[in-house]
Amino acid sequence: MKIALFTGNYNHIADGVSLTLNRLVAFLEKMGLEVIVFGPSVFNPPVNHSGTLEEVPSIPAIGRPEYRISLTMGQHAKKVLDDFNPDIIHIATPDILGLLALRYAKKNDIPAVSTYHTHFSSYLRYYGFDILEPLLWKYLKWFYTNCEELYVPSDSMKQVLEDEGIQCDIKIWERGIETDKFSDSYRSSSWRSENGFEDHKPIILFVSRLVWEKGLKTVIDTYKRFKEDAHWCIVGDGPALADMEKEMPKAVFTGKLSGVELSTAYASSDVFFFPSDTETFGNVTLEALASGLPAVVADATGSKSLVTDGVNGKIVPPDDAEGFAKALGEICLSTNLRKQMASNALESAKPYSWDLVLQKMVTFYGQILNSDL
Repeated sequence: MKIALFTGNYNHIADGVSLTLNRLVAFLEKMGLEVIVFGPSVFNPPVNHSGTLEEVPSIPAIGRPEYRISLTMGQHAKKVLDDFNPDIIHIATPDILGLLALRYAKKNDIPAVSTYHTHFSSYLRYYGFDILEPLLWKYLKWFYTNCEELYVPSDSMKQVLEDEGIQCDIKIWERGIETDKFSDSYRSSSWRSENGFEDHKPIILFVSRLVWEKGLKTVIDTYKRFKEDAHWCIVGDGPALADMEKEMPKAVFTGKLSGVELSTAYASSDVFFFPSDTETFGNVTLEALASGLPAVVADATGSKSLVTDGVNGKIVPPDDAEGFAKALGEICLSTNLRKQMASNALESAKPYSWDLVLQKMVTFYGQILNSDL
């Protein structure tokens, strides 16, 4: 089986989308499938990508130059695609490149499937483009209706798309977790003391790229309303870092962490806080749960599919800083509640094995082609 994967992000930004797709490609190749990835790239990219990447022409995104916008497939990439003669075209981003890939699939009678990684409509309000939302949904409805199947990471995301009138066959393709990498076994008292955290105070942890669409205004507003005796730890980097440091003077900013350092930061904290309402799944929420942290999250797609209110965390309406402060305070003030929720968090993360999740995609491909994989 030969898969042509088209994406707007594969190795030039180390975010949830690129890391998920790289993991998928590595698994597909391990299973004996042939894969070529088509997408933009940059000189000296931060991600050491899996598999073969065929770079397409692109330009920096306006206002967000770290992202790339694909302009066309390009003649060389088109020839590579023709020679590859894929059995399935998998589109991860409904951008210009994704549109060209969909047209190519239709023209050549190749089944096209898509994965839904980014909730684009929820991003518009952060950049003053709310007026374009109806037009965007009209395009997405047309785009996905022309795909054989659409794979979304959560039931809540599926419901949103169905409510917007998207009528193709929508199936759930969750995200996974490395339980050996994210675990409460990484908890470290020395990490706490090295970062100036007192043992008797709980640590509220936020992990994300520091961009405004991740709910950073709500993080800041909640911090200002929070009255309990606790530490705040912000893990991540991005264009909003300076603003957050100014608005949250007592918080500890670690910068971007990875590997054991990230695992230790999760496990050594006490409560995870993630008010973003732009997620399709909530990878960082799952990482926190697997590390034994109760999670206080927005009542929005993605995270609310992982958190059961009052069991392994709290769910609060988006933008409700007062509600978030109250929920965080309840967990921080009660050691017994925190311990019980931490135990429940560990249990709730166990079903999300990456091998099972990735095998599910191989099964989807096989069903499309009536092949036993």
